[in-house]
Amino acid sequence: MLKSTMQDHLWFMNIALEEAENAYKANEVPVGAVLVGPTGAILSKQFNLKENHFNPTGHAEVLCLIEAGKKIQNWRLSDCTLYVTLEPCPMCLSAMVQSRLRLCVFGAYDSKGGALSLGYHLHKDKRLNHQFSMLGGVKHYECSKLISQFFKERRKNYRPKN
Repeated sequence: MLKSTMQDHLWFMNIALEEAENAYKANEVPVGAVLVGPTGAILSKQFNLKENHFNPTGHAEVLCLIEAGKKIQNWRLSDCTLYVTLEPCPMCLSAMVQSRLRLCVFGAYDSKGGALSLGYHLHKDKRLNHQFSMLGGVKHYECSKLISQFFKERRKNYRPKN
């Protein structure tokens, strides 16, 4: 198993940020995710597709887990690390528990929708059959800036329907 360093975390978070920028260009909330296997190989890269796919579960994290599972033909993603530009919501955190992740590294904290910020620490709940580590705030400024810019532009262009 590959030992992750802060340099590794920064490298993979930059890739997740590229995915978030792809989401931005697709008029999706700019969240990107990258799943890295135990050897350091990228198993999947995704960005949010809720709007374009009309799918409430189309979060970058969930799409990344699904793609990687299909790729390795196993839903158990043990010893894998997920990098995501925004703190995971409760749904995504639950999917991570189910997939048996080793580590989740995220960028920006999300006080309105992030599982940890809302007090849902499912990743370390002993009542569940799997626990894993989380590391937040990696490239926080860059990740939060992209999301803030996205919503600022949307508010500026918003025209209520009469």
